[in-house]
Amino acid sequence: MARILIVEDEARIASFLAMGLRADGHQTTVVDAGRRGLDEALSGGHDLMVLDLGLPGMDGQEVLELLRAQGSR
Repeated sequence: MARILIVEDEARIASFLAMGLRADGHQTTVVDAGRRGLDEALSGGHDLMVLDLGLPGMDGQEVLELLRAQGSR
């Protein structure tokens, strides 16, 4: 079972992803903004992240670049 972070601002899409992943036995955390996604990802509590590129405020590309700069793989 993987711990998966979903960073998606569209509630219906996030819900659909989370439901499917939970049905497959995974634990999910959903956040709807780039900054919160970055904070969650840096907490180290997840094995995988599904990241929307078109987020309000801090977009997914910026989140990814900041994670890489912190050494996250």
